[in-house]
Amino acid sequence: MSLQRYLLRCGFIITILTFWSAANGQVVYSTKYSTDANIKVFVTQYKTSADLVVYKTQYKTEADKNNGIWYFTEYASEAKKKIYFTEFKSDADFVICFTENKSEAGWQNKSHQQKMY
Repeated sequence: MSLQRYLLRCGFIITILTFWSAANGQVVYSTKYSTDANIKVFVTQYKTSADLVVYKTQYKTEADKNNGIWYFTEYASEAKKKIYFTEFKSDADFVICFTENKSEAGWQNKSHQQKMY
């Protein structure tokens, strides 16, 4: 195999792996309009009422799985999902609760988990 073909294949593999890891991340953008959103969420104060307990991280690299660790980006183009925070629980796709402890993040009701893929 020539060096050029080898480098081309390596570049292709790196591109696929980069896309795959970005596609699974929980990088979210908070939109002002429900029509721009992929997901509508209602925020509750109580973890027992939440489908998902969310930890907001400051580091994009920590938001690499569908496990409730979200990184909020300033740019819609960088986001995996565009989130709209609704005032009414009945308008939401699922209910979230924010936590200050990273270890508490995660799905309480896994039937909604596929909505964040």
